[in-house]
Amino acid sequence: MSRRATLRRVGLLVLGVNLLLVLLKASVWLTTGSFAVQSEAVNSAADTAYSLVIVAGLYLTTRPPDFEHPHGHERIEPFVSLFVAAGIFSAGGFVLWNAGTALLTGNISVTQGPAAVLVLAFSAVAKYALYRYCLRAGTDRNSPALVATAKDNRNDILTAGAALVGVAGAMAGYPIADPLAALVVAIGIIYTGIEVVQENVTYLVGGAPPEDLRREILRRALDHSQVRGAHDVIAHYVGPEIDVSLHIEVEGDLTLFEAHDIETAVIKSIEELPEVDDAFIHVDPKELGEWKDDEEVERLADLE
Repeated sequence: MSRRATLRRVGLLVLGVNLLLVLLKASVWLTTGSFAVQSEAVNSAADTAYSLVIVAGLYLTTRPPDFEHPHGHERIEPFVSLFVAAGIFSAGGFVLWNAGTALLTGNISVTQGPAAVLVLAFSAVAKYALYRYCLRAGTDRNSPALVATAKDNRNDILTAGAALVGVAGAMAGYPIADPLAALVVAIGIIYTGIEVVQENVTYLVGGAPPEDLRREILRRALDHSQVRGAHDVIAHYVGPEIDVSLHIEVEGDLTLFEAHDIETAVIKSIEELPEVDDAFIHVDPKELGEWKDDEEVERLADLE
């Protein structure tokens, strides 16, 4: 299945599951009055809202290249992820306010009945399944929006567990456990937002990829039998994908055709990496005196 089809399918699935969860949690909250279930309902409502944005955003990012966007639309995706983070922060703030108000005023209702326990247990199981599915799809398809969604679902497992403990404590005769659990849920929600922002800012500001990937890019350039060295190796994010530029050093007695074949082979090898969008190679013949030492290249080569 193509990247476009996979991302759109995952987005619709996440939207459907979150919509189901918000309906279940809201109905249980209205029945029981549990702050922990209320916080989970708000969390799922935020998940549903940003799932709509993800579906729309993934539709845009998976459109094919056109005249105005010759490299495609994938660079929109980090902005989608940041919108996800904004929704996460809003949900966390709302839950934090309600739980804090309940603790300060002492206006805490006692949760009764097994419905709250059942809906939270079901939520934890559903979120675990979504976490594994979104993480696999996001990693395989190099999608920061899906990875951000996976992280949100991962933390939803923990928050549902905290809410479950709070509801069980309230039912056992400790009503304060309910808003305390809601506070834990709020902290987990906000932490997820911070994670999403940190990861996607790297994409937006053109940060360098991980060192192991930079080392693999260099290795592929130096693996060619006629490449004697490399320098000025630059790899940086452009959206969720990576652009690479580097100088390769070759003997100066090669023909133009031979130099062109070497350049093409190195470009092809580097662009076979799924994270790389474009590679730009400059060929430096020895006799022009452009071979030079590069401490970063030497350091990465030594890491082998």
